Amino acid sequence: MAAKTLKIHPLDDRVVVEPVEAEERTAGGIVLPDSAQEKPQRGHVVALGPGRLLENGQRATLSVSVGDEVIYGKYAGSDIEVDGHEVKILRESDILAKVMK
Repeated sequence: MAAKTLKIHPLDDRVVVEPVEAEERTAGGIVLPDSAQEKPQRGHVVALGPGRLLENGQRATLSVSVGDEVIYGKYAGSDIEVDGHEVKILRESDILAKVMK
């Protein structure tokens, strides 16, 4: 999903992430039913808020950018549907790591 087609703009230090699809097969080739698939903990950043408001009135810069692949906590954020796409809105502090390519 392209960020410019997303009709949502997060506030403060929130980040919108589109989760990657869950694995449908095990490493051995066994097909997993939907109920057995683990919830993905990876996704691509599709939108960013302007940053947390600091005491001096300035905005803190976010350490992720649109297009980054990130890893986040299993139960972090809120799952919502926007324009037919499942996305997750989380705070920057809920992001555990950036995946380096």
